[in-house]
Amino acid sequence: MPDTSQRYVCIHGHFYQPPRENPWLEMVEIQDSAAPYHDWNERITSECYAPNGASRVVDEQNEIIRIVNNYARISYDFGPTLLWWMKDHAQRTYRMVLDADRASQARFGGHGSAMAQVYNHIILPLASTRDKRTQIRWGIADFEHRFGRRPEGMWLPETAVDIESLDLMAQEGILFTVLAPHQCARVRHISSVTDTVTHALHGWTETPNASVDTRQPYRIRLKKGRSIAVFFYDGPASRAVAFERLLNSGVTFAKRLINGFDDSRTRPQLVHIATDGESYGHHHKHGEMALTYALTWIEEQGHAKITNYGQYLEMFPPTQEAEIAEDSSWSCSHGVERWRIDCGCNGGRAGCNQQWRAPLRQALDKLRDSVAPLCAEAAAPLFRNFDAARDAYVNVILDRSDDSLDRYFAEHATHALSPKERVTALKLMELERHEQLMYTSCGWFFDEISGIETVQIIAYAGRALQLAKELFGVEGLNLEAKFIERVAHAKSNIAEVGTGADVYRRDVLARAISLEAFGAHYAISSLFENYPETTPLYSYEVRRRSYDTFLSGRGRIVVGTADIQSSTTKESGSVAFAVLHLGDQNLSAAVKLHHPKNETVFQVFTTAVQSAVTSANLPEVMRLIDKYFGRTMYSLSSLFRDEQRRILDGILNTTVAEVETSLQKLYDDHASLLHYLGSSGMPMPPSLHLAAGFAINAGLRQALEAETLDSARVRRLLRLVQTDHVELNTVLLGYIASQRVKREMDKLRAALLDGASGDAVRAEVEETLQLAELFREFPFEVNLWQAQNIWHEVWVARFRSGKAENNGAAALQDRYRALGHALLLQTERLMTDDATE
Repeated sequence: MPDTSQRYVCIHGHFYQPPRENPWLEMVEIQDSAAPYHDWNERITSECYAPNGASRVVDEQNEIIRIVNNYARISYDFGPTLLWWMKDHAQRTYRMVLDADRASQARFGGHGSAMAQVYNHIILPLASTRDKRTQIRWGIADFEHRFGRRPEGMWLPETAVDIESLDLMAQEGILFTVLAPHQCARVRHISSVTDTVTHALHGWTETPNASVDTRQPYRIRLKKGRSIAVFFYDGPASRAVAFERLLNSGVTFAKRLINGFDDSRTRPQLVHIATDGESYGHHHKHGEMALTYALTWIEEQGHAKITNYGQYLEMFPPTQEAEIAEDSSWSCSHGVERWRIDCGCNGGRAGCNQQWRAPLRQALDKLRDSVAPLCAEAAAPLFRNFDAARDAYVNVILDRSDDSLDRYFAEHATHALSPKERVTALKLMELERHEQLMYTSCGWFFDEISGIETVQIIAYAGRALQLAKELFGVEGLNLEAKFIERVAHAKSNIAEVGTGADVYRRDVLARAISLEAFGAHYAISSLFENYPETTPLYSYEVRRRSYDTFLSGRGRIVVGTADIQSSTTKESGSVAFAVLHLGDQNLSAAVKLHHPKNETVFQVFTTAVQSAVTSANLPEVMRLIDKYFGRTMYSLSSLFRDEQRRILDGILNTTVAEVETSLQKLYDDHASLLHYLGSSGMPMPPSLHLAAGFAINAGLRQALEAETLDSARVRRLLRLVQTDHVELNTVLLGYIASQRVKREMDKLRAALLDGASGDAVRAEVEETLQLAELFREFPFEVNLWQAQNIWHEVWVARFRSGKAENNGAAALQDRYRALGHALLLQTERLMTDDATE
């Protein structure tokens, strides 16, 4: 029998998504490809990030007997830009990620499992030294802000590595990183030889074909006596997780890891893998459960100890050193060429080339290098040390409050800056930030320049160019013209797309937002949203100065003024606006910058509009608007995507309801005939079968969205699914059902924890119990994950804590336990990892 006391297992998950925020709004807009979710961040959070924070272990009856925070038991890194989104939009999951690091410190001898990550996932070997340093420092600062400690390790995007990057990381106190086995060039035992020349030639063993022993850490020698440790992960096992369906079975997964040990060894050995964290739930459904089961099985069977890199490095420092394969990565067999030339590594789309990669990178590099001296010159009178101020700007990104800005300028400004100087200083820093973002690696990873990832990085360049034009005038305009000229050499694989220049003009400039354009959005959306006098809206704050509404039949005219301030640059201005809405999508708006000296003239205009409306003279209203604003009109299409969709959905509701009513009536009128055809095995006429499918799906959707759920109606419709051989839209209905049960559990949580009356609580419990039991009858899976978590949270707070010692408590507890069973929780056996609680 091998000595298992010297065996350790570590699983690393690299959790990351490309940044998806509109660079002008600092907000992720709706992405239809992620439906029924709002966007891909939300969808992948539901499928992967959240489930890993409360992963399930089930029994033979598929009831949950344990809830585990996987992050507390593995090594992991999260992209800072992803955590930025999660903090506001997935708060429970965000808290689980942070809690897990604290729990892992207790589990692994004071070493947290979270690793830092280079800030926005750029390919470091292709970056300038200045950008490398900023990316590393921003990544560390973001980590410290969120996790409350210094990071021991740092993940390199795509594990792309060169010696300079490792040295810069070591200078910042990073102790280790993780690389692929083929990134090791050669190894040797750490020698006591101190002579540099002798040492450089002594004892090296080449490691061709990824033959490095991955079961131990290695030391990498750097400049001036510095060093950093590297863990080369088990390549075949990692590939099996990512691409070979190893997560189909937790036991098979565990045994594959255990088979990585060398039974002939007596010294300590570490079997470890590294994959995209999205493997555990997003790429492989229920992959998080396989991960949980594998770790549990390994520990409980005594095959090895679970650890993380920081703990293992402290216990067993490197006894060998290695040299890396310079400019290499884990996802490009040609080194780092995937991010600058057509090397053949791509997304697998047939008939595509990536010849656009080189001119795109060259255009971005030239933009960066051309704007650098302009920024340095503009920054000289404002900042003591421009580079130091840039590196510290991450603290403003993390906290844009006035106090944070005051601290930042007190530390880095040459003097007490005026409001105008502050705007200039912030624009310089925002230009620098978007220059960093435009190098996000995802832009080169796939096949096509018009793909969403590449358009995103071109949009970051567009925001940088807009700021350059505002800061440097004609020189900024020249920068844009030269950028367009260069990206015109980046040709799309799709003829109608054209070139990078066409992408820039069509897909980026259309998204660019000025103060006036934002005023148009506010003016139009104010017709459909009752904004308070002061409201934060995307990356701006709007303060209404005046607002008048005039009605004329179905028409509505709004005129007003508002002050608008950017929350990123603090630039502010006032706009005047007028909106004419004739019903449905028929509206037009005019906006222009407004100055206090024009207030009297604007009031005269407002009075004239009121008079024209009173006379029901809409042509005169339009003439007055044209005369005062003298601008091209804005329309509903000028709204930002989410608001446009929300308003159009509202406009369409009536039309859709009419169509649904017609089709449901058609189905009801012929239902008996359809039932007969179905029972006799005869084919249904396609038109009637279409009406049946639509009517039953619409009926179920309406029932699930109704304020009071009619269980009898739902059951009747489900029976008709079988009778009439209807195909359900399981994705949409499953999503609606999961959101419905989550809302009911939220209501129940409020009733139980906020002191509602006994009768009200019992009624809520029974109503939710009936809903959960109904959903168990559905012929498709309803995601109960959020509802189960809420159930457990309330169980711990209200019942398991002993706070329910009062009249009727035992009966209420029994019914609440029954609800747990209906939600597939084995309440008698349920155990929970401490980090989850």
